[in-house]
Amino acid sequence: MTLHTPFLHLLVASVSAALLSAAPSWAQSAYGSTTSSATANPLTASSLHQRALAATCANCHGPEGRVTAGSAVPGLAGLPSAYTVTQMKAFKDGSRPATVMHQITKGYSDAQIQSVADYFASIKP
Repeated sequence: MTLHTPFLHLLVASVSAALLSAAPSWAQSAYGSTTSSATANPLTASSLHQRALAATCANCHGPEGRVTAGSAVPGLAGLPSAYTVTQMKAFKDGSRPATVMHQITKGYSDAQIQSVADYFASIKP
């Protein structure tokens, strides 16, 4: 059975949401409080989905977009959102050559590309 990218994103987001609802004490210790406060951002379905989308990049670009020193693959953490969107759309339309990114980006909508770009822009390198 072949898993297509949109299905895989949905699966990852669903599993993440299920884990957080089934184990609130684990979620609180691993990711901070799941309720809003003045000092913590709440984990919402939207933020979990955004993190799940970004996690699909980790195999090549490292956890949270941080690659190991000397990697041929660029890190994504801290890149400006507009730059990442431009590059991903260039991969998607074929105007930027790639080995696998042109195939990967075809599975993302423009909204998903923007969400992933915003996520990595918010991460400190």
